[in-house]
Amino acid sequence: MDARFFLSVIFLLDSLFKQGIADPVEDKRALLDFVNNLPHSRYLNWNESSSVCNNWTGVTCSDDSSRIIAVRLPGVGFQGRIPLNTLSRLSALQILSLRSNGIIGPFPSDLSNLKNLSFLYLQFNNLSGPLPLDFSVWKNLTIINLSNNAFNGSIPYSISNLTQLVALDLSNNSLSGEIPDFHIPNLQQLNLANNRLTGNVPKSLQRFPNSAFLGNNVTTISSPIPLPPAPSPASQPSPRSRNAGKLKESALLGIIVGGCVLGFLAFAFLLVVCCSKRKAENRFSGKSQKGERSADKAVSGSQDGNNRLVFFDGCNYVFDLEDLLRASAEVLGKGTFGTVYKAVLEEATTVVVKRLKEVSVGKREFEQQMEVVGSIRHENVVELRAYYYSKDEKLMVYDYYSQGSVSAMLHGKRGEDRVLLDWDTRLRIAIGAARGIVRIHAENGGKLVHGNIKSSNIFLNTQKFGCVSDLGLTTLMNPVAPPISRAAGYRAPEVTDTRKASQASDIYSFGVLLLELLTGKSPVHAMGGDEVIHLVRWVHSVVREEWTAEVFDVELMRYPNIEEEMVEMLQIAMACVARMPDQRPKMPDVVKMVEDIRQVETGNVPSSGTKSEGSTPPP
Repeated sequence: MDARFFLSVIFLLDSLFKQGIADPVEDKRALLDFVNNLPHSRYLNWNESSSVCNNWTGVTCSDDSSRIIAVRLPGVGFQGRIPLNTLSRLSALQILSLRSNGIIGPFPSDLSNLKNLSFLYLQFNNLSGPLPLDFSVWKNLTIINLSNNAFNGSIPYSISNLTQLVALDLSNNSLSGEIPDFHIPNLQQLNLANNRLTGNVPKSLQRFPNSAFLGNNVTTISSPIPLPPAPSPASQPSPRSRNAGKLKESALLGIIVGGCVLGFLAFAFLLVVCCSKRKAENRFSGKSQKGERSADKAVSGSQDGNNRLVFFDGCNYVFDLEDLLRASAEVLGKGTFGTVYKAVLEEATTVVVKRLKEVSVGKREFEQQMEVVGSIRHENVVELRAYYYSKDEKLMVYDYYSQGSVSAMLHGKRGEDRVLLDWDTRLRIAIGAARGIVRIHAENGGKLVHGNIKSSNIFLNTQKFGCVSDLGLTTLMNPVAPPISRAAGYRAPEVTDTRKASQASDIYSFGVLLLELLTGKSPVHAMGGDEVIHLVRWVHSVVREEWTAEVFDVELMRYPNIEEEMVEMLQIAMACVARMPDQRPKMPDVVKMVEDIRQVETGNVPSSGTKSEGSTPPP
């Protein structure tokens, strides 16, 4: 028999094994028992027939798929008590996150069976009763967050046995009694604020800021200034009046010092309250803040109700607004419609967040447009994963592409570490982007317009084909006057108001993208001195003088036998950037012309420029 047949059989058996046989059957059953006995409002794609390790939202398995090691289900809408003898059967579990749900009842006692637990996130639920007496059963615990519940009773001293503990947050509960004298060498973050604790802060914890203890009846300084005792009149009768004067001065000094301390604490408390109200606005300004309170709580107080991230079907991310506001954020760029951030959530999940500016429409129209954009499923269109709308904040969430945009690849620093874009890759970028634009133009009854096509909005998918992002925003934003910027070089001559972009102007912008791939130059670039050159005009002038070869990027000159293909691409680009809209070809015709330049292999090609894959969901 043909050797290829045996290889196919082996591949099929291997796939079946990975998807079915390798599933941790007992762990899978435990999770099904858990979810089937705890009502929830958000859809979970958990069922008997699918692979728990490969498909189930919020579940992570070990490398050999033999056990479940992480369950992350924040904001799923759980209501009720955690069913007994369900999660406790996941004896290999290392990460458990059920934050921002409506879970009630006492702390589940049978979780003590999870001896390998390292990260426990149960904040923002309605759990009540005392905390577990013996925390030492979880000797590997690194992070504990039980804040914003209704736990009462004292803080167990057994927490001091957790030698691996790095962060402990018990704030916003009803805990009482004195604070135990923890001696945990690795503890870096502590928050016990807003409980009913009394007494002095132990010396071992005085290295933490006063904000960690606000909202309690505790003394945050180890040696307060004592008032001097009153002198005895019998022992010192003659200088009685002078001693009395000294007593008054000492008492007055004590009152002043005490008043200053109380005033400082009051000021600090007000400062913390004010800062918490501003966190939702400032979170994506590039600042990284740790240990703040839930952002969705802070935002919802001043916004319309139900202001939560809206996820689209098929999205396996399991984070919420609080995750985004707590994530470390890095500015990737500032574009026409807003600022783009790389957000690294807990447990290393990375997403891209676009923070929109100057949105001119109301909530209903915004949501309708997001539903149109979020419904598009195509291999050459970057999927919108989620969005958020409130009066003061509009966010869009996408996958993160580790190699960056086509713009970064073309115009990044040209050093030794730069990845060169060969002609084959540039062809794939053009073909993929064209296919993606055709798919976009077919949406909404054939009327959807991208409106902002440029190389910084094009990425590479898993086959190294172009993938289009950032679509459908022009109708939502305030009009943008054509500035002297890189974006201006993509804009069709007839577009004087960005809200009136058309499919024909999309084709013009795509033509500029083709010229950018051919020349390696930005749409608007300097040619020495203060002279600014628009790419379309420059190419027209070179071609008019019959110096066509001068157009092409010098980096492409090293590849043999591609001159004819580059000339064909140049002709397509020139047709797309025709000055009159009705003289430009339609996008389906453009796709055919670009595809006809050369038949490019469309199989799976490993790419270092794909979106980050295999990353762990956040807690």
